[in-house]
Amino acid sequence: MKKRIAALRIAIGLCLLAVLVAAPLTAPVQSFLSIPNTMTLFSTNDPADALPAFGDGEAVKAIDQEAFRGQSADKQELIYTVGSIPVKKVSVDVLPDLRIVPGGHSVGVKLHTLGVLVVGHHQVRTTEATVSPGEEAAIYTGDVLLEINNQEIRKMEEVAPLIEQAGKDKKYVRIKVKRGNETMTTKLRPALDAKDKQYRMGLYIRDSAAGIGTMTFYDPVSKNYGALGHVISDMDTQKPIEIHDGTIVRSNVTSIQKGNNGQPGEKLAEFSMNRNHIGSITKNSPFGIFGKLESDMRKTEETKALPIALSNEVKKGPAVIRTVLEGEKIEEFDVEIVNSVPQDHPATKGMIIKVTDKRLLAKTGGIVQGMSGSPIIQDGKLIGAVTHVFVNDSTSGYGVHIEWMLQEAGIDIYKSDKKAG
Repeated sequence: MKKRIAALRIAIGLCLLAVLVAAPLTAPVQSFLSIPNTMTLFSTNDPADALPAFGDGEAVKAIDQEAFRGQSADKQELIYTVGSIPVKKVSVDVLPDLRIVPGGHSVGVKLHTLGVLVVGHHQVRTTEATVSPGEEAAIYTGDVLLEINNQEIRKMEEVAPLIEQAGKDKKYVRIKVKRGNETMTTKLRPALDAKDKQYRMGLYIRDSAAGIGTMTFYDPVSKNYGALGHVISDMDTQKPIEIHDGTIVRSNVTSIQKGNNGQPGEKLAEFSMNRNHIGSITKNSPFGIFGKLESDMRKTEETKALPIALSNEVKKGPAVIRTVLEGEKIEEFDVEIVNSVPQDHPATKGMIIKVTDKRLLAKTGGIVQGMSGSPIIQDGKLIGAVTHVFVNDSTSGYGVHIEWMLQEAGIDIYKSDKKAG
């Protein structure tokens, strides 16, 4: 008898263990576990669509519907129930409606560096020896020259007269150098080039960079804009360019160099920095370039402002991108969101996208250089921007979530202290 009772207890224990192991795998329990403790929604969202369902979807929503749909940010509560028993409470942050005009325009970009950027060293042949004053002064590629003899340097043409005068006076120059986050001072002795009889510092320097990209969005209220979706780096040093100021202008796409696996393609465009001026560049960050528009972007077409989607609202499936393939004509092309990562903190690679549009594939081979910044739209909402192409698969690449670009542009959708960087 005791053996039978012990066996029964073991059987019951095994059954309970099986239930405990299997319970988390059942659909209702997985649905329950997937419900977050906090959520962020816009006041224009329909709670029935935006909030996750549990079980058969029945829930007691302790939400003031008028407040939820109001125009001011607020905090509400949602209570999920099983029958009449409350089982889950979710805090819902309700954000005011925000609408942004999607871009797609091809833009020419010119950045002026903070100081002058050192992009390499060269040897100076004097009558006595071959020397490199820059290397001897421990100035490295990627350093930024801020001052020479206490005189601020902003352009390359400001450097040569100071070096020439110091050389004639047989004196060193004191150079203030920025390296990363550190600033230091060093001394450099100019060397006289035996061939052209000019004093040299043995450094290759640059004070500007230019290229093309795509406008992602602009705010019709503040006129703040964002473009590119990624940082602009110097082509020689591969380091982000620290800018003093910059300009964006309209550009005209003249042709497409088609990409293929292992070799990204490229948009070829023409633009003039002396005309078709659109706006200023005040920031070059991991999330793109940002500034303020000085002219209306809607001269060639009328584009409606769209609501935005937060990273947790983006889903796998169809979407479109807006970009230019010829002239200044903005067109929409089909893509697929292969993967999207809900992000609590700013990150540059939030989505993986794949080009599915046959016409775009035939013309470009997929994502090409110059397409960076092309806005991504899903279900009538602006969700992000194209940023990078996969080297071994030109049809696919990364995208950045729009909320981080908006924050970098000074558009605080959360009204909080979250910062992208």
